Amino acid sequence: MNKFRVALAAAALTFTTATASMAQTAAPLKIGYTSVEYVLSQMPESKQIESQLKDYSTQLKNQLDAKGNEYRTKGEAYVKAQSTMTEVVKADKEKELQNLQQSIQEFQQNAELSLQQKQQTLLKPALDKLQKTIDAVADENGYTYILNSDGASPVLLHGPKEGDVSDLILKKMGITPGAAQAAAKVTTPAAAPASTPAAPSKTKTKTKK
Repeated sequence: MNKFRVALAAAALTFTTATASMAQTAAPLKIGYTSVEYVLSQMPESKQIESQLKDYSTQLKNQLDAKGNEYRTKGEAYVKAQSTMTEVVKADKEKELQNLQQSIQEFQQNAELSLQQKQQTLLKPALDKLQKTIDAVADENGYTYILNSDGASPVLLHGPKEGDVSDLILKKMGITPGAAQAAAKVTTPAAAPASTPAAPSKTKTKTKK
């Protein structure tokens, strides 16, 4: 315990010294933060992205359902007729059903990946626009860093209300804060293509150097 206290004290001293040195050699840091998820949900692009992702997900689901129906139809026909089939025909039908099942599994995996890639493609212009606006807000208001407060493990764990620059970012883009419904957030799509997709995960933005 004593060693731990000594180490803790030494760390605190090092931090204090480094902070004092920084204060002497550089201008004071001004740190702000924003919720990227919240800002994205307020941007008009979010509704369009959500709509396009939903349409794309529906297309994938319809293709998957068609494959599933084909597999069930052929499976039922095989069960009814297998007693009258020769061994050669039976083996051929079983092989066909196995190939269909494998095709369905591969399609589902590829559909999930395709949906994620589609989301990234649709989000990129909105994220680029957001990044440029964050840079502009930081420059105009003297912020050295702007952190992202989203996610289960956010970069920001605590900060004063006046440090939240989300509304400044929205106003810079000509958007009235709070105008859009919070439920319209763009999040990471669900695992299955049959589900309606939602916004990231956590969306990362670069820090201002």
